[in-house]
Amino acid sequence: MKKKIHPKYVASKVKCGCGHTFETRSTTPEINIEICSACHPFFTGQQKFVDTAGRVERFQRKFGGEYFAHAKKKAKATTKS
Repeated sequence: MKKKIHPKYVASKVKCGCGHTFETRSTTPEINIEICSACHPFFTGQQKFVDTAGRVERFQRKFGGEYFAHAKKKAKATTKS
C-alpha cells in the first residue's frame, strides 16, 4: 500500500434518532443516523411511520378517509354501466 494516501480508520460512535448509540469503526469519528436496528419496524415487529417533514400527515390529509371511499364508488359505477 502507498503511504499517506489512505484515510484514518478510527473507532466511531453511531447515534440514532431514537437515542440508541453503539460503536463501530469508520473513517469518521461520529455518525448520525435516523433509524437503526433498535427502532426499525423490520427488527422490532411494530409498525412505525418514519415521518420526515410531515410527509405522512400531509399524505393522510390528502388521500385519507373519504378519498378512497369516493374512488371505490366511482369504480363500481363505471363497472355496472
